[in-house]
Amino acid sequence: MAEISKDLRLAKRLLEEAKLVAIPTETVYGLAGNALNPMAVAAIFETKKRPSFDPLIIHVSELSKVATYVTDFPSPLRKLAEEFWPGPLTLLLPKSSKIPDLVTSGLDRVAIRVPNHPLTLQLLTSLDFPLAAPSANPFGYISPTLPAHVDAQLGDKIPLILDGGPCEVGLESTIIGLEGDEITVYRLGGLEIDAIEAVVGKVSIKDYSSSNPQAPGLLESHYAPSTSFVLGNLEELIPLYIQRGIPFAVLSFSKKWQSISNFKQLALSEKGDLKGAAANLFSHMRKLDELKVEVILAELMPNIGLGKAINDRLNRASAKR
Repeated sequence: MAEISKDLRLAKRLLEEAKLVAIPTETVYGLAGNALNPMAVAAIFETKKRPSFDPLIIHVSELSKVATYVTDFPSPLRKLAEEFWPGPLTLLLPKSSKIPDLVTSGLDRVAIRVPNHPLTLQLLTSLDFPLAAPSANPFGYISPTLPAHVDAQLGDKIPLILDGGPCEVGLESTIIGLEGDEITVYRLGGLEIDAIEAVVGKVSIKDYSSSNPQAPGLLESHYAPSTSFVLGNLEELIPLYIQRGIPFAVLSFSKKWQSISNFKQLALSEKGDLKGAAANLFSHMRKLDELKVEVILAELMPNIGLGKAINDRLNRASAKR
């Protein structure tokens, strides 16, 4: 199994040897490798069993490092980077020849960000290459927000999990790029749309794609537990599944039902707080998945602020596979 530690020197050595290391970020844990080494990048795809048409995000230590890996940095996107980096924002920028095509799945833009986690920023500062780092889980499954989550899924495949504690945001980064002159959100995430629009004005939100995505994490069925996941009105679904005698668990926003044992239901935020719900989303999905019931019943969040990004993940978790 993987070693779980805060040993930055060991992490640096392993990454320089083209090995993979799980790293903490404010969003989720990432499976990191040298983004400039095609063999290390290929190992990420192999370890995650990730389709090669789903591009990766690369991580750098600071804004000034971006110029090395892109050919252009349009002013509106630079403005967002200056405002929100380090943080849960990924930008799609025209890639330079230094970035292997495997990282971008042959596309001409690279997804890049500066993560907001002190341990990983220290690591990135010590390296002379960026890190490609999708979520540290088997492809399509629930993203990890604790070292133990990574260990349970990939611990036998990687040498080290850098222990940065629980992820503060708990949702993947918001991905933004330009289509012509239009600022476009390709993936809703940990940075709210209202905050983005306060800096650059109105943005366009693109629907996710079911194949050949233009940005990371846009496949229709994604972030999914192994248990069947049904999204709908819990007031209607719960009596129906009780009547049918089908073993189920419940993932709600804030309410709990007296007719269900607490062991089989989790509320994302009993206070009805969307930030707390986002932080708990993947860990709660994972806990219910481990119950081995036949189905997890869930409901959408209020479709405001971070609720929009949570709903995106819930919809994709429930997509037919």
